[in-house]
Amino acid sequence: MDATSGADANADDEVLATAGPRATRSRRARRWRAFALVAGPLFLLLALIQLIPYRVTNPPVVREPNWDSPRTRELAVRACFDCHSNETNTLWFEDIAPLSWWITNHVEEGRSALNFSEWGRGEADDVVEATKNGSMPPDYYTWLGLHSDAKLSARERQELADGLRRTIQQSGGGGGG
Repeated sequence: MDATSGADANADDEVLATAGPRATRSRRARRWRAFALVAGPLFLLLALIQLIPYRVTNPPVVREPNWDSPRTRELAVRACFDCHSNETNTLWFEDIAPLSWWITNHVEEGRSALNFSEWGRGEADDVVEATKNGSMPPDYYTWLGLHSDAKLSARERQELADGLRRTIQQSGGGGGG
């Protein structure tokens, strides 16, 4: 910064200091108008994208696996069903676009990989290993205390993996083909 620009800045500060509350109000009004010019269209866009009907839907349950025990089903409902069944429960803010678009895509991908509500469609081969190694449910699913009921202890994780293995075996070898 050169000496003249520093002097100009000091002169501006002196003018504003001597101008009093009127200059301050004017500066606040300009800031408010600039904010409104940016925030207004963004708010309008956010409101308009809510009209795009891409949300999680829950088709009817076609067929569940022959569960080995009620406990296995209970653990699967807690940890897996929101992404891997037709019984998805979304939180209120997960229905607001554009987050709803990401959630819907995530659920559709999860259901195509394994769907406990349409047993016989999709693949169940990796579900036991994914449960045991902790990759399912993914860590981000329980961030910030969200979906905290899906956070399984090591004992529950092992219990679910063992129960899923038995369920797959007695259901004819897997979720589908």
